[in-house]
Amino acid sequence: MTEQLPKFNDYAPPVPAQSPQNRSDGWQRLHVRMIWVDAIQSVLSLTPAALAIWVFGVEPSLGSMWPVIAVAVFGLAGAIGDAVRWVFTRYRVTPDYVERRTGLLVRSYRSVRRDRIRSVDSTAKLRHRLAGLRVVEIGAGQQTAANESAFSLDAISKAEAEALRHELLWGRKQQSDPAQAVARPAGAPTADSEIILSPDPAEQVFARLRPSWVIFNMFNIWAYLLAAGLLWGGYWLATTFGLDVADFVQGAADWEALGWGWTIAIGVAVTGAIGVVGMAVVFFTENWNFELARVPGEKGTLLRTRQGLFKTREINRDDNRLRGVEIAEPLLWRWMGMADTTIITTGLDGSVMSSATTIVPRGPVDVARVVAASILNKTPNPLETPLERHPRAALRRRLVWASLTVAGVAGVLVWLAATDVVPWWSVAFAAAFLPIALWGAWVAYRALGHAISGEYLVVRSGLLSRSTAALQRKSVSTVAIRESVLQRRLGLKTVAAMTAAGWGIYEAADLRAGEAVPFALDAAPGLLEPFLVRD
Repeated sequence: MTEQLPKFNDYAPPVPAQSPQNRSDGWQRLHVRMIWVDAIQSVLSLTPAALAIWVFGVEPSLGSMWPVIAVAVFGLAGAIGDAVRWVFTRYRVTPDYVERRTGLLVRSYRSVRRDRIRSVDSTAKLRHRLAGLRVVEIGAGQQTAANESAFSLDAISKAEAEALRHELLWGRKQQSDPAQAVARPAGAPTADSEIILSPDPAEQVFARLRPSWVIFNMFNIWAYLLAAGLLWGGYWLATTFGLDVADFVQGAADWEALGWGWTIAIGVAVTGAIGVVGMAVVFFTENWNFELARVPGEKGTLLRTRQGLFKTREINRDDNRLRGVEIAEPLLWRWMGMADTTIITTGLDGSVMSSATTIVPRGPVDVARVVAASILNKTPNPLETPLERHPRAALRRRLVWASLTVAGVAGVLVWLAATDVVPWWSVAFAAAFLPIALWGAWVAYRALGHAISGEYLVVRSGLLSRSTAALQRKSVSTVAIRESVLQRRLGLKTVAAMTAAGWGIYEAADLRAGEAVPFALDAAPGLLEPFLVRD
């Protein structure tokens, strides 16, 4: 057995080796109930195989049984892995650190300074909810790009998770009556009945789920991908149980009389309908009982979201680390008034796929603007500030790039046609693509805008997704002014504001050359003055 102790993250100080006598001092196990949950899960994973053999009379062979065998192996492996993890995992909370030890072949130690904690998330899949368990993830500015995972405790009781959240975010254990607190020896697991939580502190609710938002989440390419996965899984499951899906489909209609055109159209329509229904189900299961609220914390206030039906999740974000808000409007669905709303904050993953920064499910842009204004709580609202239009030279630059792109595609097609790889008529696709490219250049130009609104820098840009970001000017750490050869000929410059939050860089592209420096000075007051040489 190889031991790798200590392994320190998040600037933890070295911890001296502990003797067997004091090794258990303050250390706790994960909840033992997860062992029973995994045992039930392993039994359920064997159920499909048992039904196939004893109920449907399927001959037990690898060719016919591999889907249910894969399910059984996956379930058993997960249960065994969780059991081993429960045996070798300990955690504790000290006045300065949250610590965890885990590992069988490679023992690892990890600690997080409590003053570096950005968020404490509580999630629960269906099996956790049925067993009264929660998975707690502690965010402390982990670097996603470096594949650094969150500090996770999987799993502890619901009461322990709630008490841990209060202790780490509020700096104290929440109890309705201190006299009712039950003393326990150091390192002893906390029973559910020993923690009596007080009601949640006063909160300010900004948004709750509206069923009409499902319309904005049903129609996209993911619907077809989801339908394809469901149909493929259903086909293999049916064949495993001896059901002939091909005969059923062939007998559903006279496909030869309908012809290939109608057959393909019906197939696409049925697949799309399945995908749309599936996306609606996914939306409601992920966002059921959604609520966005601002609640008190130890050092200020927190933005809290709660959501989920089968898998619940609660995320708390420190308002002290909030640097702004961003609203993105996808191009294809902009006519519906659709928008994605995220916060610009430090210490959280700012990617579009991250639920940590998403504060409202995809929905109407009017709702997004109201919520963003409530969160920023500034008058005037930075996201309603009229934006400065960019010069026509910015449009010419985009038209040039669109034309060059079409010319490049046409050149490749001509070369392929000359070598008999593709037919000559395929070159016409480049000509058909030209109006689309020019229209895209116009849309990208119309999306450009910038402004200064009180404490905030506001920039807008984007073709496929028009994003409007309001960023605190005091959070800007670096300002860069750059120009390409084409920009220099057109009299344009790009101002980039860099920050430690969100995407890290927010640009005002293609400003007039004479406006770039004044705008950069306003974007980060006092940052460029020492380097400015005045005429």
